[in-house]
Amino acid sequence: MPVLTGNQGREAAGGREAEPGLGPATEGARRKGGPNRSVRAPEGARPGVFATCANPACNTGWLKLWRSRSGPVIEGGWSCSTACTAALLEAGVRREMEARGRGEESHRHRIPIGLAMLEQGWITGAQLRGALEAQRATGGGRLGQWLVRQQGVGEQLVTRALGLQWSCPVLAMELHDAEGLTSLLPRLFVDAFGALPLRVAAGRILYLGFESRLDPVLALAVERMTGLRVEGGVVQESHFRPAHARMLNAAYPAVELIEAASEPAQVEALSRRLEQGRPVESRLVRMHDCLWLRMWLRPQRGPVPETALVQDTICSVRAH
Repeated sequence: MPVLTGNQGREAAGGREAEPGLGPATEGARRKGGPNRSVRAPEGARPGVFATCANPACNTGWLKLWRSRSGPVIEGGWSCSTACTAALLEAGVRREMEARGRGEESHRHRIPIGLAMLEQGWITGAQLRGALEAQRATGGGRLGQWLVRQQGVGEQLVTRALGLQWSCPVLAMELHDAEGLTSLLPRLFVDAFGALPLRVAAGRILYLGFESRLDPVLALAVERMTGLRVEGGVVQESHFRPAHARMLNAAYPAVELIEAASEPAQVEALSRRLEQGRPVESRLVRMHDCLWLRMWLRPQRGPVPETALVQDTICSVRAH
């Protein structure tokens, strides 16, 4: 989704300078708190030799033709200097932080899983009471697990009930290629948030599996970063856990973890990372309480990037 950048953007606005932002994500961020999900992963698109700096507040008027500097490229826009990189990152960090809290409300199920299964005729009242008593006696464990382990209820029925609760599909695990999907998101997110990339269909839909509860914040972040439409669903526990373990043992893109003392320190650290990497493309999204910066070192071919050609930086603000 191309936008006007640099001097072109200022002229299109009738001489009024736009707020600095992260290239093509800026307009979508103003409307929805983030880039439009239709953005696809880079496939060789680089700013032309006549491209101007993507920072609308840039006063140099540099054309890429006259500047011996090929990068960094930030969400489709070329940065002509270290100062402009910092300005673009500052606007991007502000965009992500202002969107914090949107869409993170706790999911409230219309009906508890036990009552849902009872209503469907999948369990009896005695089975439900027995599982609830065991849960109370031990002080933990999911009700569905107690129904399976103690009451002899089929695991498939519990998974179907979870799908009803979350209004999502039950996803299958056939032909899961862990090694081929690790470049879609950092290992830290797979581990910490219990996400499991399952497959990419038709080159544009990513199926993302969860064991017992969906994570819409993570799904949206992955969608914005990859440009793929993300469809979340639940996976049967006995299938999810071994596949998740295989996923954690696979090879992932290089990642750097940064803990900043403040938001300005975040901007400085991420700007420095971009200046060092000089990527042909980069994007910034928020993942819960941290920022995820991805850099493409070479143009991406196809819907899934090569592991060696992307680098991730995950940055959080240190709690005081």
